Amino acid sequence: MISLKSKLLLFSLSIILLYLPPVFSSAGDRSEEFQTCVNTCFSTECSQDSTLPLYLRFFSWTCEDNCKYNCIHKITNEAISQNKEIVQYYGKWPFHRLFGIQEPASVMFSILNGYVHYRYLPLLKRNIPDSYYMKKFYIFYAYIGINSWIWSTVYHSRDFPLTERLDYYSAGLSILYSLFYGVLRIFQIRNIQRTSIWAIICISAYIAHVSYLHFIKFDYEYNILANVTVGMSNNALWISWSISHWYKRPDDAWKPIVGIILILCAMSLEIFDFPPWWGILDAHALWHASTIYLIAYWYNFLLEDARIESFRESKGKKIDK
Repeated sequence: MISLKSKLLLFSLSIILLYLPPVFSSAGDRSEEFQTCVNTCFSTECSQDSTLPLYLRFFSWTCEDNCKYNCIHKITNEAISQNKEIVQYYGKWPFHRLFGIQEPASVMFSILNGYVHYRYLPLLKRNIPDSYYMKKFYIFYAYIGINSWIWSTVYHSRDFPLTERLDYYSAGLSILYSLFYGVLRIFQIRNIQRTSIWAIICISAYIAHVSYLHFIKFDYEYNILANVTVGMSNNALWISWSISHWYKRPDDAWKPIVGIILILCAMSLEIFDFPPWWGILDAHALWHASTIYLIAYWYNFLLEDARIESFRESKGKKIDK
């Protein structure tokens, strides 16, 4: 039986692995073979008036980028044919692009994750009574989720410093907002003044966080620490809620803990990193694939929880903290 302490430790490790900073230099791009290939391609292909296809230019591919891509796959194909080790280039595995999209599998799964948020948005509006205090916060959570996966889609379509930062900022917002509404729900904060104070604290923390990363230093280690702290706090609160409600609500109090365990299992994919199957599907893409179900799982819990709580309130019963 895994102890609560062990679960929290595993969660922390998983979050750290998820947000590890990218490595901008790898064995592949440092190799003499690769450098020679790129220099030769650039001197022969890019010195003339060569124009890339429109679909590549749409995703901001340059002639030099195209040379690097072609050299990466030329060397990788030779390594596969000779049963040699496949190596990374610029911190990434060699992916086959699709119409200019760098990581098509991650892009597809990011779109599907965003669609789950979009799909549950009308369900939140329709199935949760307007009188239930948390309704507006859950609806806003769906919008934040959609935003987060839009930028994940953009980032995996084309990896630039700007798209990377927007992906990080939106992911950080999603994690922080989960803590924000989690505190409101678990501690049943209904007072507008207290809600406003908690909102100001979270907004101020997010602005300070993004301002530091954007204007002072894009510090990956600091970003890891910030996301681990917020993610650990949120999950610890939901685990505590599950334990305290185990006998009060036996039909669904266990769901947050199961959800966290499923997240840990999904995140373990990041530990077992491997070259992409068929040049498309890697561990990170599989992680994105697994979260499609996990998002739906969590929305179903929120809807069920809202139904139970709003029913109790309609009967004039004491709110269940």
